[in-house]
Amino acid sequence: MSQALPATTASISLDELLKRQDQYFQTGVTRGYDFRLSQLKTLMATIRQHEKAILEALGRDLRKHETEAYLAEVGITYAEISDSIKHLKKWMKPRKVASPLALWPAKSRIVPEPLGRTLIISPWNYPFQLAIAPLIGAIAAGNVAVIKPSEMAPHTAALLEQMINQAFAPEYVHVKNGGVEFSQQLLECRWDHIFFTGSTAIGKVVAAAAAKNLTPCTLELGGKSPCIVTRNAHLEVTARRIVFGKFLNAGQTCVAPDYILVEDTIHDALIEALRREITLRFGSNPLGNEQLPRIINERHFQRLMRLIEPGKVNFGGRADAGQLLIEPTLLTGVQMHDPVMKEEIFGPILPIIPVKDLSQAKKFILGFEKPLAFYLFSDSQQEQTDVINSVSFGGGCINDTLMHLANPNLPFGGVGASGAGAYHGEHSFDAFSHKKSVVMNSSFFDLPVRYFPWIKSKDKVLRLLLK
Repeated sequence: MSQALPATTASISLDELLKRQDQYFQTGVTRGYDFRLSQLKTLMATIRQHEKAILEALGRDLRKHETEAYLAEVGITYAEISDSIKHLKKWMKPRKVASPLALWPAKSRIVPEPLGRTLIISPWNYPFQLAIAPLIGAIAAGNVAVIKPSEMAPHTAALLEQMINQAFAPEYVHVKNGGVEFSQQLLECRWDHIFFTGSTAIGKVVAAAAAKNLTPCTLELGGKSPCIVTRNAHLEVTARRIVFGKFLNAGQTCVAPDYILVEDTIHDALIEALRREITLRFGSNPLGNEQLPRIINERHFQRLMRLIEPGKVNFGGRADAGQLLIEPTLLTGVQMHDPVMKEEIFGPILPIIPVKDLSQAKKFILGFEKPLAFYLFSDSQQEQTDVINSVSFGGGCINDTLMHLANPNLPFGGVGASGAGAYHGEHSFDAFSHKKSVVMNSSFFDLPVRYFPWIKSKDKVLRLLLK
């Protein structure tokens, strides 16, 4: 076991914290390249120092195996910080843009500037990664930040409070823990930006609260992310990658495949491939596998159990209420009106629905809100092009699942009900920046055509310049 962290500094009231952060930001110290770079390095060193404690906390909250926790939470965070350190100077540099002839001899630039005091509200399913990843963007962009972790992952939340508050001054970056009432208190405050990751229902509450102060938001939400499998798919690889994406973290992943639409001619073959793959990865008794993550709490466990209709269980379906475990479960015979199709599942339950062809699958998807993620398994380039050009979704993969999150050069975010705004890599920097437009003119030359009085000769010149 890792050594316990020393006690954090004395708690600071919310009012005092916000006052100090405003004052600190206004000094301008967070804007410099050297400062931002040093803080990113401090964040990296802090995570490395407490890596073992982080993995242990994730194990206690969600029973994540150390390797899974490193893959999906800690390792991806290291990569994100490294990418920001490598490219920060380039991201901060003002970008020259062309100026029209009418502005000659002026030059134009886009200058990124920090937004100011930011609030990051993170969820319980990836309680470390989804708290730190937005913070990387906030630091890189030159902001100050308050982080509110999810109280539903208490061990990780407590660790975040200790390690971050010891590494950074409260006027710069500070973690404050609390429950629903504290979240409401935070949302009543004025912020320069709110970054929220969570459910669509709570996202609406955040957006409504932010609107009272005209506060811009990045909303990373969810929804029912579909997975289409056509007859042109390689079934063995398809099953392997679907099982990975669906049952990682016991399905408690916002971009997990929520349901499968499979061409009816390969329906049975896909199910057999999925059954073999689940058995290969989790054994014949998944509930006895120590690497099977748990459901976060009793309420979510009972919600998921209500979605498992015994008559529609094709594979799996067993549970251990004492340990909050549900084995990977395949459902067949599912109808559009079934409870499992009425909400985002967010658990290890996978409905499989046969369709006639790709066209019918696309019509089925249109019955739902725009999803956060979309997955197509097909080796047909025509089918790949078809869905990319005709289906609206936040992001996704062809012949894979989840892996679009692993590329920091790709923006990650939703569309419509699945979210607003995007982040990762430079897109995180952009999410926490304002792109300021600047025209830099010369005082040694002045075009008289733009000034009063208006005469015919000026009219002709303006029409030439502005056509």
